[in-house]
Amino acid sequence: ERLALVIQVLEEEIRVLELEQTVRDGVRKEVEKDQRELILREQLRTITKELGEPNAQSSEIEAFRKKLNSKKFPTAVVERGLKDIERLNSMPQGSPEASMVRSYLEWLTELPWKKRSRDTTNIRDAARILASHHHGLDRVKERLLEYIAVRRLSRNSRSPILCFVGPPGVGKTSLGRSIAEALSRKFVRVSLGGVRDEAEIRGHRMTYIGSMPGRILQMMRRAGTVNPVFMIDEIDKLGMDFRGDPSAALLEVLDPEQNHAFSDHYIEIPYDLSRAIFIATANTLDHLPPALVDRMEVIDLPGYVEDEKVAIAEKFLVEREILEHGLQPDAVKFTRDSIVRIIREYTQEAGVRGLTRAIATIVRKHAVMRAESNEQDWEVGELDVPKHLGPAKFRFGLPEAEDSVAVATAVFNTPSGGDLAPIEVMLASGTGQVELTGLMGDVMQESAHAALTYARAHASRLGYKEIDFAKQDVHVHVPSGSLPKEGPSAGLAMAVALISALTKKKVRHDIILTGEITLQGRVLPVGSIKAKVLAAHRAGIGKFVMPKSNRQDLIDLPEHVRKQMDFVEVGNLNDALSQTIRLA
Repeated sequence: ERLALVIQVLEEEIRVLELEQTVRDGVRKEVEKDQRELILREQLRTITKELGEPNAQSSEIEAFRKKLNSKKFPTAVVERGLKDIERLNSMPQGSPEASMVRSYLEWLTELPWKKRSRDTTNIRDAARILASHHHGLDRVKERLLEYIAVRRLSRNSRSPILCFVGPPGVGKTSLGRSIAEALSRKFVRVSLGGVRDEAEIRGHRMTYIGSMPGRILQMMRRAGTVNPVFMIDEIDKLGMDFRGDPSAALLEVLDPEQNHAFSDHYIEIPYDLSRAIFIATANTLDHLPPALVDRMEVIDLPGYVEDEKVAIAEKFLVEREILEHGLQPDAVKFTRDSIVRIIREYTQEAGVRGLTRAIATIVRKHAVMRAESNEQDWEVGELDVPKHLGPAKFRFGLPEAEDSVAVATAVFNTPSGGDLAPIEVMLASGTGQVELTGLMGDVMQESAHAALTYARAHASRLGYKEIDFAKQDVHVHVPSGSLPKEGPSAGLAMAVALISALTKKKVRHDIILTGEITLQGRVLPVGSIKAKVLAAHRAGIGKFVMPKSNRQDLIDLPEHVRKQMDFVEVGNLNDALSQTIRLA
């Protein structure tokens, strides 16, 4: 038994020794392989040096050194670059670290540090370029011309940081390209929709495999100049998760006091972004941090009125779609009445994307007819539109066909522009409960409760004191129940509809209401008046009841809209009731 135990112990020791020997052999082979490779590379370097034929790495190093000595880079960049060149020169050519250093040197030398494009300072030429690309948008054009005028007087003026806010299809992105062309600058665009990682903005540190700069410096490298027009698209679609907050990283990019020394984690050298014109675009500012909004000059683009859409279609859209479909410029002609009918019955938008698609559909049908029968010129009249686009998708005009009890029309501001919706109230016997439906937000529900409290408090004066609210259920509904609705601006319409239900008097159907109400019946100002007025104008409604405190917002409206509509300014609920409820 003792011998058996000894044999067992010896067998275990033998296995351990065999394993150690295997490890030593493997290590020795790897070391010998590395030593052999190092010796061969040194021999190859010596041979190529004696022959006067530089190797590939030497050529790269010499090219990097030549770039850095070209006086196109700041002192900090030259010092860092020369330091990394010495590191690269001492590394084996095929090592992973050499590849990382080589990639860093490529980024460092290809970024524009001093190269800039010369601005156009001719205001008339810039105005002509903007007018040839976009109809309307006077405020944006005026702001750009102001910048050009200041540049003529002072070369050291700060570049503007703008934020275009408006519904889809109003030309925010294309306007950025036009601004770049008007200034004779390069144009670059980065979309931040769905970005959730802070490293997308600031880059990854060089220690990581496959690391690279963030999107800001990537676009600057593509631009090739230090003063491009840099568009940050869909800034309101930024996300946030455990990897950081990209909107916080943008604070440094969009702050004029900080972006002259922007810090990217990969480059690790301050980069000057102050000479670029940054233009952010968003559909709404609701989800952006206030600190980020405060750093930008916000310009609202609420949408186009009908006349502007007709002008855009006649000047830009029709011709562009005809050429894109391979037809001659005069192959298809749209009458003004046909364009108006498309706008009213087949689109319901603040922008012109739906109008563009409708025009493209008609042009494609002509292309098919021409391919089949070689038909030449073709004119599209008002009566031809349903033949090509089918039945009307929207009803132009008043949302309600006639005056009704307990129904008032409100206007909302959505990411797609202003939108109209009737507020319906129904009374029923019950236990005094209040039902709010139509996917209302918290603020909108509070407006409904405030309207009900006002109606109960003034029952005697308004003529329904016999109603026992403890035995009366109230149901307030906003149609289009699948669409979320929020904000206090529907409070005035809710109060009017509720009092109409209680008094059994009809509400005028040709009036739009907007305004926040208080328990004392005061009507407070609301936002987005321009977008709401344009929605009413698109629907053909001529009377607009609004808070008296919003009078100054009418200045931003087109002059012909102000002339065509009747604005009723109210300071309290009594004024609104006298304008909306039929007393007879």
